[in-house]
Amino acid sequence: MQNKKMDLKQTQIAIKTVKDYFQNNLSKALNLTRVSAPLFVRPETGLNDNLSGIEKPVSFDLGDSNIHLEIVQSLAKWKRFALLRYGFKLNEGLYTDMNAIRADEKLDEVHSIYVDQWDWEKIISVENRNEEYLYSIVNKIYDVFKNTEKIINEKYEGYFSQKLPDEIYFIKSQELLDMYPDLNSKEREKAICKEKKAVFIQGIGGKLSNGASHDDRSPDYDDWSLNGDILFWNPVMNDAIELSSMGIRVDKNSLLNQLKISGKEDRLEQSYHKDLIGEKLPLTIGGGIGQSRICMYMLEKRHIGEVQSSVWDEKNIKKCEELGIELL
Repeated sequence: MQNKKMDLKQTQIAIKTVKDYFQNNLSKALNLTRVSAPLFVRPETGLNDNLSGIEKPVSFDLGDSNIHLEIVQSLAKWKRFALLRYGFKLNEGLYTDMNAIRADEKLDEVHSIYVDQWDWEKIISVENRNEEYLYSIVNKIYDVFKNTEKIINEKYEGYFSQKLPDEIYFIKSQELLDMYPDLNSKEREKAICKEKKAVFIQGIGGKLSNGASHDDRSPDYDDWSLNGDILFWNPVMNDAIELSSMGIRVDKNSLLNQLKISGKEDRLEQSYHKDLIGEKLPLTIGGGIGQSRICMYMLEKRHIGEVQSSVWDEKNIKKCEELGIELL
């Protein structure tokens, strides 16, 4: 039996339902307090996320002053600084609505120049900088995903199907490469997600046995051995969809090592990095969770433009028209 379809108004109402339930339960599960966050930062602070290092942030000058500002690309570094400044304690954390513009993004079904996600960060002890603790947090987040799906499917009975398995599957990026040596990283993600439905791929940023990393990661926020992505199998798209990138953050030693490996040691001159080397910032775990992608997955949409208002090029507009997809 084919599921019922929502019109645009019903979709907008359902989007709010998904977002409200997910963020409220995420904050409870991880002991997070909601805070306000900046839309732009001064680049010399080192607080902006450099992502893979090739994306150019949107920038502008403040009036007729000499102050140059960048639109944030994510809040991976700002959150750690905020935890210290706001006086958060061990095992406490924060989350915020992160809105960004990524002008260089290649537009497709899951990528938009407008990025909306929940950025979260939590203070941990040195004893919790390990794989076991990372997995425990992933499982708590996954429970929020499962509960959100259950609530949405009950509220909108007949519209959506159950897609998530009871447990999320953990695999390291090197193990995934060993399993599918002839596939590229995206093909490997698709293969494992099609089989397991919900997967956490650990270890992203460092080089694998084939000489390449599973995916690019900036060297100065995640510890490449203690991070990963949460991906689900999306039957509507017949593909894997990444919903969260997260991990235990760098300490002094892993920061120095990763900056050396990536040839980015010049960043040590920035105030954020000086604070890390001076061990002034707390040890943390954190990540970003895509708001529109969650709505896209839960509401079984084929294009991210069905759950967020953005601007699209003619190629994407024409493709959506041909497929009968209504963009917001």
